[in-house]
Amino acid sequence: MLRNLGALGLAGIALLLAGIALIAYENLLIAVGMALIVAGLGLVVRSLISGLLQNFGMF
Repeated sequence: MLRNLGALGLAGIALLLAGIALIAYENLLIAVGMALIVAGLGLVVRSLISGLLQNFGMF
């Protein structure tokens, strides 16, 4: 999976993790909530893209 992201995707993941770590440094409960929001958003985007590709017969 990491091979498909490329350099820009890996940089994005690193920034995302750094941001959550910075929030966790201040308040752990807010950081957990933010991480859950990001994970949920990622699952929604993945399912939307998967459904779109199935409609075009590509997946």
